[in-house]
Amino acid sequence: GFARPVPALCEDRLIAPVSPKRIAKANLPTKVCATCGRPFTWRKKWEKVWDEVRYCSDACRAKR
Repeated sequence: GFARPVPALCEDRLIAPVSPKRIAKANLPTKVCATCGRPFTWRKKWEKVWDEVRYCSDACRAKR
């Protein structure tokens, strides 16, 4: 299984371990769907083609 890292104790405060590669979900880039007009956020599967993504879903891409 996956073992969670144990938080470190530093000067009587609990410090949660943070991975430097990760981006907080609140800080992910967003776009507006060209079909439905709803905002959608970046997904890992769109990492290499984010500049080309225009639709929030396959359904919206089909409706265009």
